[in-house]
Amino acid sequence: MDAHARARELIDAAHAADPARASDGRAAELVYGERVEAWVARLVPDASPALRLAARSQHLERWLTPRATFPEGKVGYLTWRRSLYVKQADRARALLLEAGVAAFEADDVATWVSKTGLKTNPGTQALEDAAVLVFLENEISSFAAQHADYPREKFVDILRKTWRKLSPAAQQAALTLELPPAIAALVRDALASS
Repeated sequence: MDAHARARELIDAAHAADPARASDGRAAELVYGERVEAWVARLVPDASPALRLAARSQHLERWLTPRATFPEGKVGYLTWRRSLYVKQADRARALLLEAGVAAFEADDVATWVSKTGLKTNPGTQALEDAAVLVFLENEISSFAAQHADYPREKFVDILRKTWRKLSPAAQQAALTLELPPAIAALVRDALASS
């Protein structure tokens, strides 16, 4: 077995320990990693094995650091997210090195997973694009339900900020998604005010 295949096994084993389950009974983070990788493969058809492993490492062991372990509010949320980027990048790098992946590739994966160079690093941008598309395609309805107390303008603002993070190719892909009517209306409002 080559080093990339071994790294995939180690990443998937780490994901499999997630206690949260998807609707099919599998670990939620394993399903999430598969979805992010699938979007990277669509957006970057010639994606390197390292980029695909980075995509699969998105949210790696995120469940070990619950949001509730950080203060409430925007500052607490952003601090939590930044800490996750570092932890996930370090863990992905360690698993790749354990599998025998070259150090330069493991370093690239850590850079991409840590969100370093967003908008300037193609690998980082590919992961961000894929993560946003997974959110829009699979998670936005549950997010909206969890935050039903948000005023409409807050949802529109979140979508507007999220849209700005996307590359032009990912924006085009997002426009093809079949969204629930209420969510599609929010997206239209966000784009109209961008």
